[in-house]
Amino acid sequence: MAGYAMAPAPFDPATFALVSLGTGLVSAAANSINQYHEVPFDSQMSRTKNRVLVTGQLTPAHAIGFALASAGTGLSMLYFGVNGLTAALGAGNLFLYTSIYTPMKRFSILNTWVGSIVGAIPPLMGWAACAGGLDVGAWMLAGLLYAWQFPHFNALSWNLRPDYSRAGYRMMSVTNPGLCRRTALRYTAAIGALCIAAPFLDVTNQWWIFTEGEEAGKVVDIVNAAKENALQKVIPVAVAESSTRR
Repeated sequence: MAGYAMAPAPFDPATFALVSLGTGLVSAAANSINQYHEVPFDSQMSRTKNRVLVTGQLTPAHAIGFALASAGTGLSMLYFGVNGLTAALGAGNLFLYTSIYTPMKRFSILNTWVGSIVGAIPPLMGWAACAGGLDVGAWMLAGLLYAWQFPHFNALSWNLRPDYSRAGYRMMSVTNPGLCRRTALRYTAAIGALCIAAPFLDVTNQWWIFTEGEEAGKVVDIVNAAKENALQKVIPVAVAESSTRR
């Protein structure tokens, strides 16, 4: 929706409704396929153990049927009701999420980078739906959302480390906590840099720098709080182990 609203083209309510609904249906299909594949692992996590496939409220056949219907309807709406570029972006994102990101979570921390691409594509779809193409403004929005994924997800996964570890997911917060913190801070800085660049690329005005810079500062505070929380848990354990050895 943000991509459509910010694109430099007239606002058409019908196209806006079609791209919003079509994108939502494709997203629902991706989520359904993801949960279909991850039932054995979701059952081991407190956050996901009550999902409908895990508890048996829906069968795997229901999930796949829903995914096929949602993907087919959503992509048809995007192609016939919007344009081919928007539909291609939607189809590519569906494939990226279900066939690359989902299995990659089991064996590589690079899944977070792939997942961030998935999260950055929807504003491109909105922009393409409105303007019929992609320009610097579209890529700026995608870049902001791509960079935002890291402080957002790394902070979220930090408090879910036991869950991810128990289920066997390869997340930075589990395998390399230091990298998790550094990556979150690095991409927070990238958000600030993109915000500063936006007015100079005629994407928005100078006030954008101040409002988005404030949001980036909030993300830094969240990451620092997570770091302090981890230290509070680690230090007493280290002291106890040291006393035991003595």
